[in-house]
Amino acid sequence: MLEAFLISTGVVALGELGDKTQLLALVLAARFRRPWPIVAGILVATLANHTIAGWVGNWVRGVVPADILRWLLALSFFAVAAWALKPDTLDEKETPAPTGWGVFGVTTVAFFLAEIGDKTQVATVMLAATYASLAAVVVGTTLGMLIVNVPTVFLGRVAAERIPFRAVRVAAALLFAGLGVWVLLA
Repeated sequence: MLEAFLISTGVVALGELGDKTQLLALVLAARFRRPWPIVAGILVATLANHTIAGWVGNWVRGVVPADILRWLLALSFFAVAAWALKPDTLDEKETPAPTGWGVFGVTTVAFFLAEIGDKTQVATVMLAATYASLAAVVVGTTLGMLIVNVPTVFLGRVAAERIPFRAVRVAAALLFAGLGVWVLLA
């Protein structure tokens, strides 16, 4: 259980650096300048999104035979490794506009939707398919998201300008590829 939690935290934290949802956190912080409702919205959206992703991963682990699952997971980790090398962008049309929902509501909805199909959500599905403890995976992946996005919300552009995103993408790709190899050898 501790292994699932620690690996989930590390994988998602590294995968989130430079990710579209980190860029969204930066845009929300710059636009609304209210960090606490933004952080709360990110927490709620991530818990909801990663819980669903974790259930899917647990379901897959229960219905797919172990030999096939091992190969599917390894291939998925290799695919996410390749995906991690591609820089994310955030289109202006994806940037939430102020509404009557308030900062918390806008953040929650925008973050939940932006995370759908994102590499950290896919990683959550794969981690939940790998580890039996759904709670450890969901709490770990959520913590990984917060480790990256909370400083982004509070420090904003200062932090974003100092992060070597290319090196981070390469490190994330190596980590995901390493997990693919580990799944094959385990």
